[in-house]
Amino acid sequence: MSPSSELHEREEGLKFQPKFDASGLVTCVATDAASGEVLMVAHMNAEALRKTIDSGDAWYFSRSRNSLWRKGETSGHTQRVVEMRMDCDQDAVWIKVEQTGAACHTGRRSCFYRAVGKGEGGAALSFVDAER
Repeated sequence: MSPSSELHEREEGLKFQPKFDASGLVTCVATDAASGEVLMVAHMNAEALRKTIDSGDAWYFSRSRNSLWRKGETSGHTQRVVEMRMDCDQDAVWIKVEQTGAACHTGRRSCFYRAVGKGEGGAALSFVDAER
């Protein structure tokens, strides 16, 4: 198969063929299935992706700990996958989840609790939706 037909198949076909980066990972965006709120961004390796599909629970690969983890296995803040989608070139995953508890390791509902705006001397952060 030529490179152009491989690309066409990956982008237009129905064959599941995740495109992992040099570290063996794909980026995963998790959103709340009911509200659409972005909860977190993490990474999945092939095993985390397989376990997520097989179990219906969100599994990730921690780059900092260099290990596989199921969301909520220690915190109890779980993610049950309602729907999973791949992007056009299959190098990113979007999961719509039913979130129980906080999605962020800081104890917040979402990892995106700071807004970026203009400040003196450049960009500045401010808290939004930052309750724990």
